[in-house]
Amino acid sequence: MLKQNLQMRLGQKLAPQQIQLMKLIQLHTLEFEEELERELEENPALEKVQEENKEEEYSAEEESFETEGNESIDTDFDVNDYIFDDEPAYKSSANNYSADDEEFDNQSLLTEGQSLYDYLLEQIRLSSIEGEDLQIAEYIIGNLDTDGYLRREIKQIVDDLAFAQGISTTKENAVEILENYVQKLDPPGVGARNLQECLLLQIEKKVSADKAVILAGNILRSQFDALTNKHYNKIIQKYDIEEEDLKDALEVISKLSPKVGGNFDTQTITLNQEIIPDFVIQIKEGKNGQVDVIPSLNSKNAPSLRVSDEYKDILTTYSHDKKSAEHKQAALFIKQKLDAAKWYIDAINQRQNTLLQTISAIVKLQKDYFITADDKSLRPMILKDVADITGFDISTISRVVKSKYADTPNGILYLKNLFSDSLTNDDGEEVSTREIKTHLQDVISQENKRKPLTDDALVGLLKEKGYNIARRTIAKYREQLSIPVARLRKEL
Repeated sequence: MLKQNLQMRLGQKLAPQQIQLMKLIQLHTLEFEEELERELEENPALEKVQEENKEEEYSAEEESFETEGNESIDTDFDVNDYIFDDEPAYKSSANNYSADDEEFDNQSLLTEGQSLYDYLLEQIRLSSIEGEDLQIAEYIIGNLDTDGYLRREIKQIVDDLAFAQGISTTKENAVEILENYVQKLDPPGVGARNLQECLLLQIEKKVSADKAVILAGNILRSQFDALTNKHYNKIIQKYDIEEEDLKDALEVISKLSPKVGGNFDTQTITLNQEIIPDFVIQIKEGKNGQVDVIPSLNSKNAPSLRVSDEYKDILTTYSHDKKSAEHKQAALFIKQKLDAAKWYIDAINQRQNTLLQTISAIVKLQKDYFITADDKSLRPMILKDVADITGFDISTISRVVKSKYADTPNGILYLKNLFSDSLTNDDGEEVSTREIKTHLQDVISQENKRKPLTDDALVGLLKEKGYNIARRTIAKYREQLSIPVARLRKEL
């Protein structure tokens, strides 16, 4: 039996304006500029105010809309409520500009180049190979990755040729074509199946009687595992050579490329964009000899926008006609565009306010670091610390710092690098994990490369500096800094 009942539920739902604001907040400067241009194109009711004339236009708007548009049309909105706004110009910012408005006017660069695939195809088609073997060679080239390696098994390629291309061949024939044709192409090392083969293909192209080149080839061919593990003594004993001879051979090997396809574009057109900082941090001397750290927004993040005068005039004109259905429909369309423009301007205002409050809180917490630019003066800081100062949610702070950069007197800084956890030193003070990593880097940079420090030895040295850290923590920090283990840091 069907029954009807009434239920009341309490729930939370984001308004479209809030969703739009969240999307705008996480955009960096370049993306924001693109988004703004797109909005200006799609909504003719939204206009960008010219800098030199904006103050005059604001006053003109205020006078012109004090006495107009007192009628309303028969729709679900009140025209008068919309036209007579407290801020006719909807000025989106007043004091958030950076000192140099044109400093970051960099444009994305469009570079064009030949791909590795096209370069190899040109060569193979000019070689002596032809017929079905040429098709196999072309298919092998098509399976090379962007570094120039053949990562797939030959058997898989043979199967693909049979099913997809209708070409029947053997594994032995495919290997012969790979080694005798594809691997003979330029650049040397292309078509290799692993790093050892890649380096060997390059060293074999060096037709030289030089002792170092011959030794380098022998090491790559027979002692590759000892080389990668830096078992230098084993190599010296194997070939009965002096340490200087090994150094010369290692220098030859170091000049070989592990990624021969790296100099080619992966696509015909590649878009490279330069970083445009979202914030500007200035250091100035204040009163009583104090140093002030002053944050501001890049001017590109603070555009001056307003609702179109022309669209307001059109809406006022249509409001006089209460009978025409076409005019009512046009008025509704115009009203939607005016609403969208106003919402967008409000979102821009809130975005600017959120960005400025967030960077101000970060500067407050990391003032010493901005002044000294010394990682050791970096305070422990997490998203919650900034959220507590600004009153924003942690997710909002996360959106603000995501992909954002600041221009500081000491260079361009990625905001996320300012955040780090904390540890307590022997004095009971909280220190940033980044400070500990800096000390770790300093210790490793000063070690004897003939006898690199083990993780246990690093634990002892950092303990002497007041940082009581476990060996597994040292290993974790070392990996985060891309520093290999002691055995692989060994040098002759």
